[in-house]
Amino acid sequence: MNTHQTLFYRLASASLIALILLCLAWEMWLAPYKPGGSIWIIKVLPLLFPLRGILQKNIYTMQWSSMFIMFYFIEGVVRAMNDADGTSRALAGIEILLSVIFFLSTIYYVRPFKKIAKAAKKQAEAKHDPNNPI
Repeated sequence: MNTHQTLFYRLASASLIALILLCLAWEMWLAPYKPGGSIWIIKVLPLLFPLRGILQKNIYTMQWSSMFIMFYFIEGVVRAMNDADGTSRALAGIEILLSVIFFLSTIYYVRPFKKIAKAAKKQAEAKHDPNNPI
């Protein structure tokens, strides 16, 4: 793994963990939907599903979680535009930032693996092509 991939892996891991912590703090103490904490803390649970795979550098988990994180991006945009509380809007901005960092870092982490898989597939197809003299 080269230094860029290491950076992207660390960014993905750190942004996912930070997003989990942000959502917990947001809905419990910082600016909960209802005073004293809210049921919206359950939004943290789906973030726990990819955590193990991300920490283990699982390519498949990186791929699906890069799309899955967009739900948190959308929530951040909606809350940044609609929440009346300034603290909540600021936290939504952080949620947007963390989800974008996670998305981009997973995409760039997976990119070299996708290129290798694509080249291997092309080579296998050429090997089995009856018109190919190889």
